[in-house]
Amino acid sequence: MGLRELVQDKSVRQDIVKDCTLLIDKQVAAKPGLGGVALKATYGVVKNVGSGYVPGAIQRVLPDVCQSLDPIWEEGLKAGDPVQYLSQNQSRTADAILETTDARAAKSDNKVVRSSYNKLRKSIKGDVEAAVPGLAEILGRHALVS
Repeated sequence: MGLRELVQDKSVRQDIVKDCTLLIDKQVAAKPGLGGVALKATYGVVKNVGSGYVPGAIQRVLPDVCQSLDPIWEEGLKAGDPVQYLSQNQSRTADAILETTDARAAKSDNKVVRSSYNKLRKSIKGDVEAAVPGLAEILGRHALVS
């Protein structure tokens, strides 16, 4: 079963959304320096759009992200460990995620979210790469037991 099919199960999808929300919260909170201050401020603006905005955004983008990650995940399955494979291919995995979020942000009707995303976009690839091992573990925890 591919990742895209995995998230079609509503209960699995909800669990992944909860785990990813926690991962993002931790990643943002741990970001040091001036870049961290900017990221935390922007993330705060996005979270203030509504208490459920971040989990809702993850819920909406997750099927597309999983579809974009499926080829890498499948390569990892063939190599014997998709979690490790995603982690070892952080840059490629981050690129796949960002292509998806770029497309979604460009279509967003919410000007605050779109503006916030566009301000941070140039500087977030490293942050997304840093989150890949955590995301890989989340996906593995849910996909490899199903």
